[in-house]
Amino acid sequence: MKFADLGLSNELLRAVDDAGYTEPTPIQAEAIPPILMMKDLVGIAQTGTGKTASFVLPMIDILSHGRSRALMPRSLILEPTRELAAQVAENFEKYGKYQKLEMTLLIGGVSMGDQMKDLEKGVDVLIATPGRLMDLFDRGKILLSGCSLLVIDEADRMLDMGFIPDIESICQKLPTNRQTLLFSATMPPPIKKLSDKFLSNPKHIEVARPATAATNIDQRLVETSARSKKTTLKKLLRSEDISTAIIFANRKTTVRDLQGQLKKDGFRTGQIHGDMSQPERMRELDLFKTGEINILVASDVAARGLDIKGVSHVFNFDAPWHPDDYVHRIGRTGRAGATGTAITLVTPADAEAIENIEKLTGQTIARGDKGAPKEKPKSEPSDKNEPPKPKRTSRAKTKSAGNKPAPPKPKKPQPKKSSRKAAPATAASSQTDDEDWNGPMPDFLSVKLGD
Repeated sequence: MKFADLGLSNELLRAVDDAGYTEPTPIQAEAIPPILMMKDLVGIAQTGTGKTASFVLPMIDILSHGRSRALMPRSLILEPTRELAAQVAENFEKYGKYQKLEMTLLIGGVSMGDQMKDLEKGVDVLIATPGRLMDLFDRGKILLSGCSLLVIDEADRMLDMGFIPDIESICQKLPTNRQTLLFSATMPPPIKKLSDKFLSNPKHIEVARPATAATNIDQRLVETSARSKKTTLKKLLRSEDISTAIIFANRKTTVRDLQGQLKKDGFRTGQIHGDMSQPERMRELDLFKTGEINILVASDVAARGLDIKGVSHVFNFDAPWHPDDYVHRIGRTGRAGATGTAITLVTPADAEAIENIEKLTGQTIARGDKGAPKEKPKSEPSDKNEPPKPKRTSRAKTKSAGNKPAPPKPKKPQPKKSSRKAAPATAASSQTDDEDWNGPMPDFLSVKLGD
């Protein structure tokens, strides 16, 4: 099937061709026709399947006719993070370059004044995060009564981030007679409830089983210890054939520390996490996309939806706390039919997390130790060519003991004068472990053992 078979306009097909695409992905092939027919839709697809274009392309054609009004966007796309919102905006710019559509981003971390100016001019497409949208609505700076098309993207991520109450509030502010599209990688009960409440007889599309990892990604576990994690990672980064890589960590502090260590060791690294401002995040992403840095250390803020071409490797420095996040993390590689490698560093404490991931995905992840340093046992000598040091033994044995083990040393009595002539001392009997004996041998030592 070709894009030309989907009913898209010639202008849009020209933009798609300029972008280098000729055949739609499965989610695009199944979603675009019903969206163009103005049907509600629920799309379940794993990350990296071209989900964003599946709603951006038909939206451009739907909105190509009509006129925007001040403070009243004609369509609304809700995204859980700033990065995803910015990426959707890039898609609109790329595919809508032959259409005259006004688009704006409504996200945190940037000037609200500039966003307000765009809204006052009128926009056809508003791409927003729920928090900033609700803030402006509560201030009376935006009207949603003219919005005829709503897209809820990454709905399960919205659930994880606690945005579902905001989503419900926004839906209630929109016209009842509208087209609603909901996309999600999984369909947990709260999302199913949201769909049943706000979508009208939607068409359901599922191109992959929920929470499955792409089959073109080589997944591997590398066992290490908490103390050796950084050493293991550095060895892997040097031993693997890496063009670009994303390294995921669970905590923002870990991201900062790890990026600093890798940069100090000569790796071209950047970082992205929730404490960074939006301009800082976008700058790091641009450096990564242009190749000025080839390793991006990130928190889960970058795990979902970021479409960066050519990512050859994903490393999980920390096993993710939630098994769903594993699927989304490794989905940053192996995109658009390419192959990729996903390596997870695991310690004994990660056993339960890995078990949950394998249970969710229905796959057993291969164990491999390529690049992992072997820790030496504490009792092993530091130099393998140096034999172990012998245990300390007695410097001499008594004459009477022969080759038998020395008996427990009796309590040393005070020597008594004797009229008998003492036996001369021998070399073997002249020393003990504790002190040197230079006097005559006492009578009791002249008795043979066993007498």
